[in-house]
Formats: sequence, structure tokens, C-alpha cells
Amino acid sequence: MKKIGFVDYYISEWHANNYPVWLKELDCEYEVTHAWAELNVSPVDGRTTAQWCEAFGAEACNSIEELCQKCDAIVILAPSNPEKHLEYAKEVLKHSKPTYIDKTFAPNLIEAQEIFEIAKKYHTPFFSTSALRYADELNAIMGNNNFIITGGGSNFPEYCVHIAEMAVKLLNDKIENVNVVCQGNQKICNILTLGGKKATLIYAPKLPYTVASEKADGSATYTRITSDFFKNLIKDMVLFFENGNVSFDIDETLDVMRLRDRLL
Repeated sequence: MKKIGFVDYYISEWHANNYPVWLKELDCEYEVTHAWAELNVSPVDGRTTAQWCEAFGAEACNSIEELCQKCDAIVILAPSNPEKHLEYAKEVLKHSKPTYIDKTFAPNLIEAQEIFEIAKKYHTPFFSTSALRYADELNAIMGNNNFIITGGGSNFPEYCVHIAEMAVKLLNDKIENVNVVCQGNQKICNILTLGGKKATLIYAPKLPYTVASEKADGSATYTRITSDFFKNLIKDMVLFFENGNVSFDIDETLDVMRLRDRLL
């Protein structure tokens, strides 16, 4: 059995509460065995780190250093607090163990680039992504153009990474121009790539994740994202922990951050 350690701002949150379950469903060699959280009490449900660890059969660590020494792979969580990721990455990545950093990778491009430099310094394999990259529906429309991508969430800064990640994957080209129009809490973002590909991202708090596009012959496609993209992410995370190889061009993570900076 190989040990995964969770580093979080507060440990009892949606991602930390679900990732261990999905790992067990895979029946793989990896299991969440250790956890460290900066805040002892979760503001989400009031559960303490010790209570979370008891529920998931994990050991609470007194420091990130202790956790990294005891584990084979690390997951930096804090999905709602990307401003914490650089601070945690400075402690985790120096141990050169395979590391997954949850969405949103960083609060801005500058800090994202700094995390890349730290990983490079210590030769640490790592990756980060929105789980929406792993939606099965996207694979069938790679190579199409004129995308309309929709999505929602409780707030744009936290949830825009999902539609940005889908756009970067589907466009598969460097983004040149971004234009954003605000309508109250809604946003409409028009994107043009260097190669002339186009996408429109539409965010509204209650919108589902969908993608419309056009094939080369002009015929239209439309799909609502319903696949188990989070479970697909977990499968890929385990493969990464095992072989250290990222399944996509990791520079796309910086492309997502560049796009996100222009959307905000």
C-alpha cells in the first residue's frame, strides 16, 4: 500500500471528503493515510482535523514536513483558497515526491509561474487541473471549432477555472484575444486564438456545464457534461503517482492561468 498525504487549509471540505472514497473504489495501491490542515476546525461543517482523520482512517500530522516524510505522494487541496497554494508548494515540492495541486492552481499567473520554478528546482513531478478537463464528452469534439462553453458555480473567481480549462483543452492553440462582457453576476467571454479558432465562454451561477461546437463541415454539435469527470481525474492522478508522467502538456496549466487572469 502506498501512502497519500493531504495538505489543506481546512481538511473537512468537499474535495477532501470525496477523493478518499473514489480512491478506494479504484481498488488501487494508493490510499489516503495522512493529513495536515492549517485550520484545525473546518468552517464548512465544524469538524476538526482529528475528527476527519478518525472518519477516514488517517493520521493527523503536526507539520507539512512530517506529512511529506511519511507519504509516497502528496495532494495539495485548499480548492477554495488558491492563495495558499504557493505557501504550501514551497514546503511540499522540495521533497521531490509526486504532487497533485488542486484547482484553482494559483490566484494569478505570477504565483503559478513561481510554483513551476520551485518544482523545476527540486525536480518534482507535479500537475494541476480542473476536473472538467476529464469530461468524456470533450474527447469526441476535439478538432472542432466555434465553441460555446457554459458553466456556473457560486462565484466567478473560484469556478471560472472549469470553463477556462475546457476552453484551453478544446482550442489546443495559443490564445491571442479575450473580450469580457459583464451582465450583473453573469459573464460572456469571447476568445480568439493565434490560429483563428474561436470560443465563447458563458458563466452564470445556475448554468450547467455544456459545450456546443461546429465540425469542419459546419454541422453543429451540442452536449451537456454528465460524465464522471472527477472519477476520471482520480484515475489519472493514480497513474501519475505511479509513473510521474502527466497525461497532457503541463504548460496548458499556465495557459489556463493566463486566460483566468484575463477573465477576472
